[in-house]
Amino acid sequence: MPFATSTDGTQIFYKDWGSGQPVVFSHGWPLTADAWDPQLKLMADNGFRAVAHDRRGGGRSGQPWDGNNLDTYADDLAAVIEALDLHDVILVGHSTGGGEVTRYIGRHGSGRVAKAVLLGAIPPLMLKTDANPEGLPIDVFDGIRKGVETDRSQFYKDLSATFFGANRDNSTVTQGTRDEFWLWSMTVGIKGAYDCVKAFSETDLTEDLKKIDVPTLIVHGDDDQIVPIVASGDKSSKLVKDVTYKVYPGAPHGLAMVPKFAEQFNADLLDFARG
Repeated sequence: MPFATSTDGTQIFYKDWGSGQPVVFSHGWPLTADAWDPQLKLMADNGFRAVAHDRRGGGRSGQPWDGNNLDTYADDLAAVIEALDLHDVILVGHSTGGGEVTRYIGRHGSGRVAKAVLLGAIPPLMLKTDANPEGLPIDVFDGIRKGVETDRSQFYKDLSATFFGANRDNSTVTQGTRDEFWLWSMTVGIKGAYDCVKAFSETDLTEDLKKIDVPTLIVHGDDDQIVPIVASGDKSSKLVKDVTYKVYPGAPHGLAMVPKFAEQFNADLLDFARG
C-alpha cells in the first residue's frame, strides 16, 4: 500500500486515482479516506487526479500515541502532497478535514494550492465561548469523549443517525450508509478518536481562514446537527476573501454520502474544479 512519511515518522496511507490536476480530499471524524470514494471516482472519471489519505490514528495509517492535533494533521497532509510532488492542488475537506485544509493553508501557505472546498467544516471554532456564543458547550464534546471511551461501537451506531439526518421524518438514509459509518469508525484507534475531539472542537481557525488567498467554495447543510451552520459556514464565509457560499436546505452533516444531496454536491464540486 502507498504511504507518505510524516515529520514524526508516522506512515500516512493514501489513495491516488486518475491523472490530471490533483484534487486532494481530507475526511471527517471519525472516518477514513473511503468516505470520499464516490467523489474520488467522480473526479478521476472527469480528468482529475484524485487523492485521499487516512488521518493518523485510523484506517490504514499509523496509530501513534501523539500528534492528534490540527497542526500535525496539517503536516500529515503536507507530507502526502510533497511525497507526490503535487502542484495546482484543489483541496477538499469535510468537517475535521475542513479544519485540516484550513490549518494547512494557514501553516504551509498556498504555494501548491489552486482552490479550496470546505464542506460542513469545523472552522472557525466549534466550542462555545464568550467570543463565540454560537458554538456548542463543552458538555457536548465531553459527551462525545465519554461515548468513545466507554462503548464506542454503540456510540458510532447512534451517532450515524444525527450525522446523516436519519432521525428526521423525511430521511432517505439507508441502513447500509449507517453501517458504512460504523465500519470505518471502528478502524480508528481509541486514542486517536478521543484526542481528535479536542482538536476539532477547541482549535480556533479564525486566523487561518483569513490567510486563505485562493478561490474557495464553502458548502453547508442548514440541518447540520453535528457542526452548526451558524457557528461555522455562516462565519467562515465572512472571513475568507474569495468565497462562494452555498447552503443546502435540509441537508445533514454527512450530505456527500446521502444520494438526495450528494448529486448536488458532486455537481457543484465538479463545476468549481473546472471553473
